[in-house]
Amino acid sequence: MNQILDAILAPDTTSEDFAALTVPESYRAVTVHKDEAGMFEGLTTREKDPRKSLHVEEVPVPELGPGEALVAVMASSVNYNSVWTSIFEPLSTFAFLERYGKLSPLAKRHDLPYHVIGSDLAGVVLRTGPGVNAWKPGDEVVAHCLSVELESADGHDDTMLDPEQRIWGFETNFGGLAEIALVKSNQLMPKPRHLSWEEAASPGLVNSTAYRQLVSRNGAGMKQGDNVLIWGASGGLGSYATQFALAGGANPICVVSSDKKAEICRRMGAEAIIDRTAEDYRFWKNEHEQDPREWKRFGKRIRELTGGEDVDIVFEHPGRETFGASVYVTRKGGTIVTCASTSGYNHEYDNRYLWMSLKRIVGSHFANYREAWEANRLIAKGKIHPTLSKTYRLEDTGQAAYDVHRNLHQGKVGVLALAPEEGMGVRDEEMRARHIDAINRFRNV
Repeated sequence: MNQILDAILAPDTTSEDFAALTVPESYRAVTVHKDEAGMFEGLTTREKDPRKSLHVEEVPVPELGPGEALVAVMASSVNYNSVWTSIFEPLSTFAFLERYGKLSPLAKRHDLPYHVIGSDLAGVVLRTGPGVNAWKPGDEVVAHCLSVELESADGHDDTMLDPEQRIWGFETNFGGLAEIALVKSNQLMPKPRHLSWEEAASPGLVNSTAYRQLVSRNGAGMKQGDNVLIWGASGGLGSYATQFALAGGANPICVVSSDKKAEICRRMGAEAIIDRTAEDYRFWKNEHEQDPREWKRFGKRIRELTGGEDVDIVFEHPGRETFGASVYVTRKGGTIVTCASTSGYNHEYDNRYLWMSLKRIVGSHFANYREAWEANRLIAKGKIHPTLSKTYRLEDTGQAAYDVHRNLHQGKVGVLALAPEEGMGVRDEEMRARHIDAINRFRNV
């Protein structure tokens, strides 16, 4: 691995030099173990500790297949799917790997007693398999996490509809929280040149997810002037939704849980902010019964911030805790677009407020190839910026996942893999200087 890192850090290494490097037999990776899938049985979700289930260990480099690439990972990041994997909720990801392994002899590689996790990366291509023409060894790349087979017609209009659609590093093996990752070559995109490795690695999953959910015609189809309610507006998903709303001429109403998080939204340019903790919204009377009076109080507060208007779009991802309120406060004919459900998957709402007011609920999951590419293009052009707040070493990924699980973070948290320190990998210093305040705004709160 030292030879690979030296080649990446050297300013004059050619593609031929990278192709001549020896790929090691093993690499360090963050894993969960199949024989530990029951280790948290009997504990509540909050009591489950990723630091106990995540391992950093040497694993064999997987066989490279057609249409695939091996990437030397300089940096990655922690997403909520990494938390789910680490606490084996809503089910063990080994069920995903077992199912994938039955698809083909090549897919069988993924069905192992350990799972290398992680759905983001920034790094350098080491090897490409047969049939790969768009990428070569030495290319600096980021990867989106959509893995598809595209053997069915269903996926050719929208690749997210492929029956074999999976999230890399969550529903497949050999993910990005590692020194080397295996990806399909059509997951690769150019690394934004003005960003460091850890900054470039952090947007991937959440930026693409927010783009489809809010901007794309497959999601809410946001337009100029829309009022957009954004839950968790300073978090991993919400921070990109807030930026997309502002960049697209919409009016974000940012819901946060502290004054510190409200300040981050102000730094992004948002003006309409609701601190749900300070204003003490309690949408549930108890475990089984919601409180419509709190929905009404919440709707009134929104109208105070919008000049009397209800929201056109709700950017939903908390799920059970907030969904009833989200349906209620959306304007007649408006859209609730939902993914993730980090507070619970069983949503409850009063259907009278949906059907009689002609509202729509739209399910949204990650992004198709084109949406991911467009989302990354906006990062590369400096229109949307990383929301990286803190970076951990690969050895400390368990703590990073714990912090995300407990909502102790802002924006995104990064993980250094091969990169020996933060701040490396910047190729366009002039562009970086123009955007440095925006790049750093989540770091200095």
